[in-house]
Amino acid sequence: MRNENELEGITLLGNQNTRYATDYDPNLLETFVNKHPESDYVVTLDCPEFTSLCPKTGQPDFGRIVITYIPDERMVESKSLKLYLFSFRNHGDFHEDCVNIIMKDLVALMRPRYIEVTGIFNPRGGIRILPFASYADEAHEALRQQRMAARMAETL
Repeated sequence: MRNENELEGITLLGNQNTRYATDYDPNLLETFVNKHPESDYVVTLDCPEFTSLCPKTGQPDFGRIVITYIPDERMVESKSLKLYLFSFRNHGDFHEDCVNIIMKDLVALMRPRYIEVTGIFNPRGGIRILPFASYADEAHEALRQQRMAARMAETL
């Protein structure tokens, strides 16, 4: 079981007075200590109800965000991630921007060994957009290149 020191900084989980941000807010993200930093292992977080706004028309865009990462010392706390992703609800940006913003915020937050963020957006105007962004530390750069090549091959 985790002790109080390991849960320090976790303020949203278990809080019955949850505030839902109406604007993009990366400060909502919280982390906790990875108890297994000696191991490379994969964590996948799937948000099937992601919503943002088109920056030009203000129309809502709906999609799915899948985050897969290999943690190092810190991991993202899931309720804070939920609230952070919800904060995009009134955020006007293109799909590609949202995916890159999410990846960069998570890299800055937890400095993972590897992370990829995939957006699977519902079609608008008959076109589905599937942006993919990734980051790797030096030890996992070959993995990043392999995953990028695999994503490119999937689309050809």
